[in-house]
Amino acid sequence: MPTDPPPSLPSSPQALGQLATEAVNPATSDIDRMSALDIVRLMNAEDATVAGAVARELPQVARAVEAVTARLRQGGRLIYAGAGTSGRLGALDAYECPPTFSVAQTMIVGCIAGGSFALTQAAEDFEDSAEAGEADMARLAVGERDAVVGITASGRTPYALGAIHYAKRQGALTIGVACNSETPLAALVDVMIAPIVGPEVIAGSTRLKAGTAQKMVINMLSTGAMILLGKTYGNMMVDVQATNEKLRARATRIVQQATGLDPETAAALLRDANGEAKTAILAGRAGITPEQARERLAAHGGLLRAALEEGR
Repeated sequence: MPTDPPPSLPSSPQALGQLATEAVNPATSDIDRMSALDIVRLMNAEDATVAGAVARELPQVARAVEAVTARLRQGGRLIYAGAGTSGRLGALDAYECPPTFSVAQTMIVGCIAGGSFALTQAAEDFEDSAEAGEADMARLAVGERDAVVGITASGRTPYALGAIHYAKRQGALTIGVACNSETPLAALVDVMIAPIVGPEVIAGSTRLKAGTAQKMVINMLSTGAMILLGKTYGNMMVDVQATNEKLRARATRIVQQATGLDPETAAALLRDANGEAKTAILAGRAGITPEQARERLAAHGGLLRAALEEGR
């Protein structure tokens, strides 16, 4: 593992206290005197500002989506690195993509400071180690085909900075997601996404607005990349893994909607295609066998729309 020193990090209490996400929100200064209804109304009003903060960063998000997609097309991975809430959000996205889009579990990876233990229990002390972030990236053998996303509300969490520092040295695409401006993270990454959500309802509790903003951005990164990779047809998840009753029913509806067939015929077509909705749709609409449909899809890089347009 490279022995270059980790990036220098601000460590004084003043540096942390000056962050927007650590400030005291004057709108909620009397929240402990409010009724339950007034509390949730106020929280809802604060949450309503998050979408606007994310909207201001959409050009950067789109740039990141395109860059991530390019890496994934080359066989690379999308790797999230964060601590606490930020790390859990990245891990959640990584866990949910395989059943939704039928991608390998190794394509989208979530790394959290403290490892799997930190997914279910508080382990905030692990976030202070830049070396741990570097070690996790080294363990994954991060390389130039990968995209590494450092997620940290403050923009200065040592674990995330260490992960980005290592990834950058290996030639990987680096992306930052934070909720403060002019952060150490922004100085390191190729693409910075910084929705500024302002002070939290409870001062410093960045699982609230900052967490919501990070989740929105992460949703866009993975979902946008999957759409560009052809994992949807229109807005239908045609690569869904039909692994339980709910998902089998969903896959059948998708085949039915995309082919115009009745439910029974769509279900039979899906069974013949071994539960592969994309294969079933192409076979049904093109009048070919599932095997022929798989071959045609492979020839078009898995893009159902392009496969359907063949021969038109």
